[in-house]
Amino acid sequence: MSKFNIKNRRYLGSKAKLLSFISEVVNKECENINIFLDLFGGTGNVAWNFNNQYTTIMVNDILMSNYLSYIAWFGSQEIDEGKISDLIVKYNELEILEGNYFSNNFSNTFFSELNCKKIGYIREDIEKQFNNGELNEREKAILITSLLYAMDRIANTVGHYDAYRMNGDLNKNLVLEELDLPTREVNLNNIIYREDANSLIRRVVADLVYIDPPYNSRQYCDAYHLLENVALWEKPEVFGVAKKMDRSNLKSKYCTHTAPKQFEDLINNINARYILVSYNNMGTKGAGRSQAKISDDDIMRILSAKGKVKVFEKEFNQFNTGKTDIEDHKERLFLCFVGEQATEYESEEKINGYAKSPLNYTGGKYKLLPQLLEKFPPHFNSFVDLFGGGFNVGANIECNTIVYNDKQKEVARLIKLFYKYDYSIIIKKIEKNIVKYELSNTYENGYEYYNCESDSGVGSYNKEKYTKLREDYNSLKRDSEEKDFLLLTLIIFSFNNQIRFNSNGEFNMPVGKRDFNSSSRKNIKDFALKIKNKTILFQNKDFNKIDYSNLENPFFYCDPPYYLGIASYNENNGWTIKEERKLLKFLEKLNEEGIPFALSNVIEHKGKVHDELKQWVDKNHFNLIYIKASYSNSNYQIKDKEAVTREVLITNY
Repeated sequence: MSKFNIKNRRYLGSKAKLLSFISEVVNKECENINIFLDLFGGTGNVAWNFNNQYTTIMVNDILMSNYLSYIAWFGSQEIDEGKISDLIVKYNELEILEGNYFSNNFSNTFFSELNCKKIGYIREDIEKQFNNGELNEREKAILITSLLYAMDRIANTVGHYDAYRMNGDLNKNLVLEELDLPTREVNLNNIIYREDANSLIRRVVADLVYIDPPYNSRQYCDAYHLLENVALWEKPEVFGVAKKMDRSNLKSKYCTHTAPKQFEDLINNINARYILVSYNNMGTKGAGRSQAKISDDDIMRILSAKGKVKVFEKEFNQFNTGKTDIEDHKERLFLCFVGEQATEYESEEKINGYAKSPLNYTGGKYKLLPQLLEKFPPHFNSFVDLFGGGFNVGANIECNTIVYNDKQKEVARLIKLFYKYDYSIIIKKIEKNIVKYELSNTYENGYEYYNCESDSGVGSYNKEKYTKLREDYNSLKRDSEEKDFLLLTLIIFSFNNQIRFNSNGEFNMPVGKRDFNSSSRKNIKDFALKIKNKTILFQNKDFNKIDYSNLENPFFYCDPPYYLGIASYNENNGWTIKEERKLLKFLEKLNEEGIPFALSNVIEHKGKVHDELKQWVDKNHFNLIYIKASYSNSNYQIKDKEAVTREVLITNY
């Protein structure tokens, strides 16, 4: 049996044909994306395009028909595939004679009477089984989504439900199909919303927010009222030739003259590093209903208040009323680099000469090195990187002795590999694992060799092979360099090169989009060469058990998990107020011994203030220095100050 994929829907303004264009812009211009928010999700095609690339996908739409499909496509709830398959077979074999709500209202309009009886019966049966506890929420959503896709395939329309064809073909048979779903692990961190976009944006944080609002006066709730009726299944009274229900609560202000005001309110309240806006150039073209409601001048003015804006264009044939011959129609992407204008440390030129760690940690300090290093003491003989992590800071320090410490032994062992071996040996070891597990090697073979394209990546090709590699790694209980190189290979092929272990100590990141490309190879080479000739002492201890008794003129740098943070290294209460207080006492002890230290932390995040940290700084008369964190969500121009994240450096010198 064939399966529906997420693109098998007709939808006004769908970006299915523009995904490569969007991917190209995002992959080229945006760095270190973990959380992607699709605020006006529609069919979910754009969110789906990045679902196998980023750690967390957040997707939102006000329509229930779209929301249910998100639960199906992006949800992580476990499902009984056999039960779903059996029900689809049952529904496809139905011979319904009795009338029902749907057939009584819609027969011989958008669908034949027979198909209407089937649709009504199927939807009622799904609802009944859900209410009886025979289906869970996602199983219900999958079946309804299959029904909506099946309806859309045979509907007597031109792709929307504003009207039906008077002499259209009603003889097509309604056939449900299973959905071509991703494995559950891909969706583990995804979050699904059904809310007004302007309300939702006030309380969410993302790395990249994608905005594809309605462009013109065509209300989506009007165009898809029939599918919304089936999704909600409240059996409302319908009226008019098109049999529409009351949709007044679903009307979008982006389809009215207030659209610029709504857009400005939305942008002002976004808490993200990048804002990507899709909008066409129909402001002065086309028939009245097809004209865009927000001008280019308004878009540029509003976005420019948040940061630097780049514009990208692509020719595209957009839906219109058919009354106007539209030429030179372009879909545009407006990419805003939030807060970039206010930050002097954003350009790559500013960090030339520093080596970037091959280990990608959320909150890594590579881009902050110019700010941090200029605030470190001018003279010290020993440097202690107390929470070493990916070692971006310690690797770029010049002094007699550097101490790398991290409680995560697996990560510490990887840093030792870079220190011990020539980079060429490390690369050969990784390549050996790639051959062993038959993973992709686009560096040597390109993407076509694997029947893939650059924008979609090699995740689907590598998925099973990567899973086998991960299983083999997790099965090795004894530490060894063989195990270390397996982990390094896993990280290279994982989601955004991220590192994450579950409570059982098992590596649990899903496969990513990229492989061992030229960028990964360069990072390994530069990093290994950077640390090769340094004197580095490795420790794998709790921070308060570190041995520094024999260090000459030491300086401590501390970059702990942030108590107010949300990074993966702080999951499951990994760093609580108890650990935070222990660290502060340890730093007080260093201060009493006359040892200088610098502490990176967050003083404010998502409306929460770290009052205890502030009081500690004041009590001890330490210095509180605000950092312009290019990787964080800080922006000092936004109106909603509760959305601000403020990173600081605290020093005792």
